Amino acid sequence: MKDLSKSYVHRGDAERRKRRVRGVIMLAGVLTAGTTAARNWEPVEATATPIARATTARGEVMRLQGQIERARGDLRLASAQLERWNRIFYYSHKFRIPAEMAGSIYDAAIVERIDPELAFPLVRLESGFIEKARSEVGAIGLTQLMLSTAKYYDATLTRERLYERNTNLRIGFRYLRDLIKEQRGDIQMALLAYNRGPAAVEVAKELDLDASNGYDRIVLKGYRGKGIID
Repeated sequence: MKDLSKSYVHRGDAERRKRRVRGVIMLAGVLTAGTTAARNWEPVEATATPIARATTARGEVMRLQGQIERARGDLRLASAQLERWNRIFYYSHKFRIPAEMAGSIYDAAIVERIDPELAFPLVRLESGFIEKARSEVGAIGLTQLMLSTAKYYDATLTRERLYERNTNLRIGFRYLRDLIKEQRGDIQMALLAYNRGPAAVEVAKELDLDASNGYDRIVLKGYRGKGIID
């Protein structure tokens, strides 16, 4: 066989072998470094103690629960506001009054625990929704309160203040609620006491007379509620 140890072909094979050896050495170095790094690497969570990890997890759960409760609260508030406006627009349309007026009557009734379905017909019959209404006997405002009656609830009241919408509605509905309780849930008698005065109704009851003057039938037309919101 021909000796090619010093030929060009032989020199080329030697260079290729050297390159292969260098490549193998470099690859081995990379693999070794990678293996060492992998053995020494741990996630942040893994380096924490079990107590620390549990505390972090509980904190995260509590934070998420807080966010959920706040979201639920916001949803309940939005639903309540939507329901309020729906009712206000309903009463505004039904009684043909401005939404602002309907909102004041509705809110005062809810605060004083009077059914709005009873409150609106009462205000309509008493004053025709006229804030400055005044009767011949001196009853004042939307709910037609006598100043002496209103002073029972607020001794500082003046005639001018009793004309204020929210003040008049608040005291008028509170007075109606007290009358319903005094009459043990008898809305008809409570309304007659509101209109005629408690003394006149009591006298009629004692004499076994019909205390109705038609006022109660007008206010209660179509109404089937209890008057007071539980």
